[in-house]
Amino acid sequence: METVLSLRQPDLRVVLESATNAHNASAVLRTCDAAGVLHVHFINPGPEAWPLNAAITTRADKWLDIHVHTSLGECLGVLRRRKISVAAACLEEGATDYERLNFTRPTAVIFGNESEGVSREALELSDVRVRIPMLGMVQSLNLSVSVGIILYEALKQRRAAGFMERRRLSPREYGRLRRLWLETGAGSRS
Repeated sequence: METVLSLRQPDLRVVLESATNAHNASAVLRTCDAAGVLHVHFINPGPEAWPLNAAITTRADKWLDIHVHTSLGECLGVLRRRKISVAAACLEEGATDYERLNFTRPTAVIFGNESEGVSREALELSDVRVRIPMLGMVQSLNLSVSVGIILYEALKQRRAAGFMERRRLSPREYGRLRRLWLETGAGSRS
């Protein structure tokens, strides 16, 4: 448990905007835990996105800090106060290829819902737009697959930069989470 906690990346965050599918939201949480993400933000999750499916998350949600926001502005305010750059995942021509984005900087990536993608507002308010190239006839991936591709690129960059060699959490945050994980075996929601 302490090894896993020591590898958490508090400044690499996933934001799900208007998620509408509990299966996909649950799979994203499982991917976030596997990739060392600590904070996942939900903006206006649809009622179909809750409750999460424990069989799909394999209870990964217990080890994540899940934040639920009523608006994009509220979420972006939280991220900007923490000096976290915001990237919006999209398919637009001219968006930065996901392999070229510098994930060693504090970064949150906004992923849109399964049918609409990210909102126009999210695109306009993000610091950068990021894209996974599509070479086939189908021009989209499942939400959890997209999250996985981008997070594992971030993990590759962070590993190469030595991020896995030292604890990324502050002593205070590490202590808080260690106590919480030991006492209750669960992460927190705000």
